[in-house]
Formats: sequence, C-alpha cells, structure tokens
Amino acid sequence: MSETDVATGAPVSCKYVMAPTLNNFLDDCISDDDIFIEYSLDVDPDQDDRATEIKLCNFSRPHMRAFHFSWIGFFIAFFIWFAIAPLLSEIQDTLDLDKKEVWTSSIVGVGGTIFMRFLLGPFCDKIGPRVLFTLVLCFASIPTACTGFVNSATSLAVLRLFIGTAGGTFVMCQYWTSRMFTKQVVGTANALVGGWGNLGGGVTQLVMGSALFPLFKEIFKNEPDPAETAWRWVSVVPAVVAFGIGLVIFFYSDDAPKGNYNEMKKNGAMADVSAAASFRTGALNLNTWFLFIQYACCFGVELTMNNAAALYFKEKFSLTTEEAAAIASIFGWMNLFARGAGGFLSDKANARMGMRGRLWTQTILLACEGALVLVFANTGSLTGAIVVMVFFSLFVQAAEGSSYGIVPYVDPPATGAIAGIIGAGGNTGA
Repeated sequence: MSETDVATGAPVSCKYVMAPTLNNFLDDCISDDDIFIEYSLDVDPDQDDRATEIKLCNFSRPHMRAFHFSWIGFFIAFFIWFAIAPLLSEIQDTLDLDKKEVWTSSIVGVGGTIFMRFLLGPFCDKIGPRVLFTLVLCFASIPTACTGFVNSATSLAVLRLFIGTAGGTFVMCQYWTSRMFTKQVVGTANALVGGWGNLGGGVTQLVMGSALFPLFKEIFKNEPDPAETAWRWVSVVPAVVAFGIGLVIFFYSDDAPKGNYNEMKKNGAMADVSAAASFRTGALNLNTWFLFIQYACCFGVELTMNNAAALYFKEKFSLTTEEAAAIASIFGWMNLFARGAGGFLSDKANARMGMRGRLWTQTILLACEGALVLVFANTGSLTGAIVVMVFFSLFVQAAEGSSYGIVPYVDPPATGAIAGIIGAGGNTGA
C-alpha cells in the first residue's frame, strides 16, 4: 500500500483522490498487479476492494460517497416520479377527468419504468452506475418541469410516461452498493439505500401536497384560480433540484472502489462487458424470474400505495387534499428504517444459515405483508386504517430489503442485468 518517492527515497502512501485528478492518479499508481489505494473503510482485496463495513456518518470516496449518492439520487428520482400524485385530485378537477383517466396515467407512469429497468441493468455492467444516474435524473427533470402544460387526459398520461423514467434509477442505486460492499454487509447496504431512496415517495406526498402546494396557492392567490395555477407551477421546484443532483453525482463520485469504469478499462484494471451478453445471462437464470415475482409482490404494492393512498383517504374519509397527502406520506416514511431492517435481517440470517436464511427471511416477511393488506382493505375507521397502514408498510418495505439481499448472489458477473430485471418486477406488480 506504499511506494517510494523518486526524489527523496522516502516511502509515501498513494491516497484516494478527487475525480478531476483521477487520470494522473491512475497513471502514477497503477501497476501490473494492483492499484495502490488507501481507503477510509476496511476492505476485502479478495472481493475487489469492496468495503466490509458501513460508516453512515462518513462521506468519503469511493465507498461511502457512492452509498450516500445512491440513496440521495434515488430519493430525488422517487420524489419527482411521484410529485404529481398528491396533486391528482386538483388536476382531475381542473381538467374534468374521470377516475379511469387518472388511473390510466398512474399505470402509464409506473409501466414506463419497466422498460427503463430492463434497459439500464445491462448498461450498469457495461458503463457503470454514475453516468447512468446523471443521464436519467437530468432527462426526467425536463418532463417534471413541464407538468404545467398538461391540458388533457392524454397529455397527462404521456407526461407521466416520461417522468416515469426516473424510476429506473433504482437499478443504479442497488447496483452501485453491490459494487462497493462485501457479501457480509451488502444486504444491509442495498436495503438502506433503497429504503432511504423510497422515502422520497412519502416525502413528496408531504412536501408537494401539504407544503409546496399551499405555498404556491398563497403566492398565486390573486390569480382567477389559485389552485390551478399552483399545481401547474409547483413541479418546477423538484425538477430543478433533480437536474442539479444529477450533475453533482457525475462530477463527485466513482463507479467502483478502484475508480470509474472508463478509466479502469483504459488501464487494464477491468475487462469490457457486453450489455447484451449481460442481459442474456441474467434473463436465462430461472432464479432471476422467481425474484421478479417476489419483488412484484412487495415493491409493486408500495408503488400502488404511493399512487393511490392520497386519493383513497380523501375519498373514503372525506379529507382535504392537504390532510390526505399528509396521511398518505406515512406509508413512505416507514422506509426510513423498515427496508433497512429487512436487509439487516437478511444479512444476519445469512450469517447463521447461509442463503437459506435469506430465503426464509423473505418468505416470512411476504406472508405477513399479505395478511396485513387484507386487514387494511377491510378497516372502516380512519384511526384504524392509519395504524394498520403503518404495520402493513413495515412488512412491505422489509420484504423489499430482503429481496436485494439475495440479488447480488444470483450470478455476480451479471448483477446489473439481474437487478434491472427484478426491479422491473416491482413495477410490473403495480
């Protein structure tokens, strides 16, 4: 882990440096046998310098920077993906839409992500998660900013189709941490970044429906219809934030412990990968499709709740848009710890029983989720519905976390493609 200074003959350490000087760093430090890097986390050289620990308060490159950008990027993607959800009742009134037209837009918004997840998975294996994160966030921010131009059911559906591309960032989110952390902690890492990213679904209900929308109504109170003007302008805020986060991820993070994929290939530290071959390998593995179905049964449920919860509470219990949005946000807020708990349980079960432990963990969590969805659907009081929803949400998200504790081991060389296919299963379930 050290070299000798040519001028003085003194030993020096080769530190991990910022991206602008990465080219010089690799030129100076790469050898035929190894790349000399000093990390701030303990790593396992036998697992390609993946970290063996997670330090949540650490933001250093490459491991923890990738960890935090994974969930931050997915969080803002989830935020813009569902920013329109708490505003649907207002849009419905303005455009005189029926329930079927509103639901069609929600289905299209979720369905469009299926294709993106299938597509992005193999390209993670080929070019890495960093560039893809930037491209998708910056692209999805454009239709988000154009929400105010919606004037019909068709334009609403088309808009949500393009905004739905943001949901594809989940693949990069899970791939990135799988690339950075060892098998001992990868279940927890994947679950935490996925859960904190999914938290954007709850935060957007609260921020868009209960904070920004009322604020914009106040700003436009002198307009003929303040509510309509507010929903037409309010989505510009998350769009600008998403575009900015996309750029920050590109310039201040790394694809892997040893650097970015393009530099690693150039210097012979990584073989080039065919995206088509990666997808074929993942798609021909039967275990991929079993997990596809299992993930559809948990993440698909969460997406449905993100789309429908605010409307459900508003109509069933005669609440205002702001009240319904605040209550609906509770489901997403459980991601703060529930998905991480599922990944943690998966890692602990793996330590005791191996892969069988991970599989049993997911089975039990899915069974509890299925029982609670039936209870929630048959709860008639507002208080009871909220309480049941909290526990229902806990098991839904813990099941999601346990799913991606299994994914990195289906076929490691094709992890990106497999993560994409299984992630698409979640959208299919919605």
